[in-house]
This record gives sequence, C-alpha cells and structure tokens, in this order.
Amino acid sequence: MCSESESLEAKLQLVRNGIKSYPDFPTQGILFRDIFPLLQDPKAFSAVIDLFEDHLRKTFPQVDLVVGLDARGFLFGPPLAQRFGIGFVPVRKKGKLPGPTISVCYSLEYGQAEVEIQSDVIQANQKVVIVDDLLATGGTLSAACQLLNKMKADILECLLVIEIKALNGVKKLGSVPVYSLVQY
Repeated sequence: MCSESESLEAKLQLVRNGIKSYPDFPTQGILFRDIFPLLQDPKAFSAVIDLFEDHLRKTFPQVDLVVGLDARGFLFGPPLAQRFGIGFVPVRKKGKLPGPTISVCYSLEYGQAEVEIQSDVIQANQKVVIVDDLLATGGTLSAACQLLNKMKADILECLLVIEIKALNGVKKLGSVPVYSLVQY
C-alpha cells in the first residue's frame, strides 16, 4: 500500500509530466509552459484537482467560494468548487460580464488591462481562494486580489498549477499566500 507522501509525489509527477514547454513562444526568448496537455489526460487533470483539494482541506477549515481568473482559472476552479460543495465566481476581462460590476485597471508590460467581477457575487468576509494556471509577473493575480479586497472578501490563498519563480510575481501579491504545484 502506498503512503500518503508517495501518492502525493505520484500525483505531482503526473502534473509535471503533463506540462509541455515551447521555446520562443509567443515571442523570441520566452519559454511557454502549456497546461493544455493536463486537460487531455483525465488522470493528470484529476491529479491537479486532487492536489488542490487535499491542500485546502489540510490548510483551511472553511472555504466559502472559489474565484477563477479568465480564462484558465475557469478550467480548474469549477471542479474544485464542486468538490467542496461551494460556488465558483469568475474574474473576467473588462466588458465580458453582465449586470453591475467592479473593475480594476492594471499595468502590463506594454499598456494597460482591466478585469472585473459582478458586484453582488461576494459578501464581505467570505473566505475565498483564487485559482489560476500560472503566476508569472503577477499583474492579473494582483488585480484580482485588489478586486476582492474592494469587496472586503477574506482571501485565504492563491492556488496555481505553475509558478515562474524567476519573474517574482509573488512580490506583487503582498501578504496574500501562494500555493503552486510546480515551480520553474
């Protein structure tokens, strides 16, 4: 019988093996980490959700909502929320959500972007986790944290499949904890 740590390591290895690298995409000098092969392998995809679920259950006694970032956070967030029997809330690019919204502008390498959330989907002090596929420079994740802070949510943690450590995106998140499955 496998121990819990052996099972954890086997799941992490499935995740690592499911990430494909593409040099010089989308531009010269960038090594793109592709999570889509994880979605093509049901065992690898389940491993991601299992690892997130196990971590959250061990770390936080209560989670009220899972918040996912446009667009890849939408892939991992809903199945995770379903496992907990809680809701999923999307953070989208500006202009994609109906009804009243709250938005935050943030800087990109060359320009500005804006994300938004519907204004009535989170109550003050609700305990939320944010899910996305990748933390690189931290701009989008930081903007999502700002949105949730405006709504007075209690951000427990950001869950990520991949963290690119060299880009130090975690610095933009301030005191918000980060949990990543794979680091480069």
